[in-house]
Amino acid sequence: MEFNLSTFVFEIINFLILIWILQRLFYKPLLEVIAKRKRFIDQSLSEAKNLKLQAEQQCSLYENRQKLWDQEKQSAITALHRQLEAERKAHLEKLNADLEQERQKANVLLLKQQRELQQQSEKQALLNGAKFAGMLLQQSAGPELEARLFTMLMDNLVTLPEACKLCLTMFGTKKSVPVKITSAYPLPVEMRLQLEQKLDALINSQINFQYHQNNALIAGLRMDIGAWVLNANLQHELIGFTEIGYESD
Repeated sequence: MEFNLSTFVFEIINFLILIWILQRLFYKPLLEVIAKRKRFIDQSLSEAKNLKLQAEQQCSLYENRQKLWDQEKQSAITALHRQLEAERKAHLEKLNADLEQERQKANVLLLKQQRELQQQSEKQALLNGAKFAGMLLQQSAGPELEARLFTMLMDNLVTLPEACKLCLTMFGTKKSVPVKITSAYPLPVEMRLQLEQKLDALINSQINFQYHQNNALIAGLRMDIGAWVLNANLQHELIGFTEIGYESD
């Protein structure tokens, strides 16, 4: 084969033209496309990294918030448990105090009821004793016992306190002093005279003596001088015995 220089030169020129054309029309745009694609990929990777970093930050922030919320929730639960326990103890103490107060009230009421029952029993016993004593005295009473009570009354008139004597003396300022004398049995004349003489000596005024009989006295006498009363009879003693029992309660 014969080497042709001109042909070889034209081939080289064609090759160079082809390279220029390829570089001009194909390779350079391709490089630009590749560069753009690379920049797009790099930008996408950068944005992805940024998004990943933001996501990691948000995840870390969420985890921190979750931990903080868990801590706050646990603190709130602990505080609530403490408050509930304190309220439970306070309610329990108040309930125990109320129960103790009610127990004390019940004990006081029970003691009061027991005292009242005991007092009623004692009063009833005194009444029964007084009734029984009254029955015995009624069976054993008579003019002889009344005579002894009359003697006791006369002795009492002699030994009256000064205040009583002064009270009787004040009746002397009146024109007539009514004196009501009540006895369980008919009072003999000699006893009436003794009593009238004794009262005349104590009251310096005209005396209107009024004699009455009342079996309820059992034995003895009762004198009513105005508002002043002098008793020397068994009925009064029995009533006094019962009243002393009441006062002792």
